[in-house]
Amino acid sequence: MTPRITSAWLTGAAPQAVCAMLAEAGHQAWFVGGCVRNALIGAPITDIDITTDAAPERVTALAKAAGFKPVPTGFDHGTVTVVVHGAPFEITTFRRDVETDGRRAVVAYAGSIEEDAHRRDFTMNALYADAGGAVADPLGGLPDLVARRVRFIDDAGDRIREDYLRILRFFRFHAWYGDPGAGLDAEAMAAISALSAGLETLSRERVGAEVKKLLAAPDPAPSVAAMAATGVLGHVLPGADARALPILVHHEHALGLAPDAMRRLACLGGDNYIERLRLSKAEGRHLDRLRAHLGAGESPAELGYRLGATEGRDVALLMAALTEQPLPSDLDAVLAVGAAAEFPLKPRDLMPGLQGKALGERLAALEARWIASGFRLTRDELLGGGDAAHD
Repeated sequence: MTPRITSAWLTGAAPQAVCAMLAEAGHQAWFVGGCVRNALIGAPITDIDITTDAAPERVTALAKAAGFKPVPTGFDHGTVTVVVHGAPFEITTFRRDVETDGRRAVVAYAGSIEEDAHRRDFTMNALYADAGGAVADPLGGLPDLVARRVRFIDDAGDRIREDYLRILRFFRFHAWYGDPGAGLDAEAMAAISALSAGLETLSRERVGAEVKKLLAAPDPAPSVAAMAATGVLGHVLPGADARALPILVHHEHALGLAPDAMRRLACLGGDNYIERLRLSKAEGRHLDRLRAHLGAGESPAELGYRLGATEGRDVALLMAALTEQPLPSDLDAVLAVGAAAEFPLKPRDLMPGLQGKALGERLAALEARWIASGFRLTRDELLGGGDAAHD
């Protein structure tokens, strides 16, 4: 029996108004892609995409006539975003690929959802629903979706050559929607192994965005292990090591922590990760801090003091994963003690007797004593009961 979608995102006034705008002018209107896929598996809906046989110029004219706001977000590729009462709907004309170079495609308009479906990446993304919620499945994607099987449409190699980013999308979709117990599609894995060098042709911005989405999945470890096995991880992030990632994910789940792509990226390591993935300056600084403290041998309390409770906890998690050591049962409490501690000495307490490098070295030594005491030594105890400026 063909399923029907009854979700509020589809039956609401705004999406129905967009469909009516097209249908009343004699055009088809189909919800497509992620909104249909996620509705069928009960996952959150973030974007509502619509496909139609109307050309973008026609969509623009109809939207204006209906009092809606058309925005030419991808006009040359057949896409117009129509804003209805503040809600955006991306409307794209049925398309087929005419020419591709692994990064971008020359497209032509098509006449049916069957043609449109063949240019998409995975079978679970080639699902359509009409305004009434009835699902159309031109390529047999429903059984794959039910089985949580990520499978390329038609020939896997052909789909990858059209856009090499689909290699990373395959692993990302497996992390989010695949069945980890069933393994990854064998045809896809063979094609990816043969074509992984094509990733080098992609912009680092696209690669970085895709990697961060992958690492934000509830458990990306099986996908990342498969990336390593096919050589993809080495192309994307040379020097990265995926072996500790499943241990990190286990600790995260045990503590009830939300997935964090940067924490997981710090676990993978790799050479020049900031530039390779075009990370923001803030992301780069955060990663550098985490990585810098991994080999310092600092206790959880000291990590809390130096980095704060949140970053300190991240380093403690990473150290436990990389060394395969258990986490302290009182980790959060110990981190909180360190984060609240305030070193009782100031440079002026050691001046003018000490200056420059000597002052810095003495302060560091006294701070180390204070940390080792569990942050209990007082200012007077650190100064030895006298004027340390004249030590």
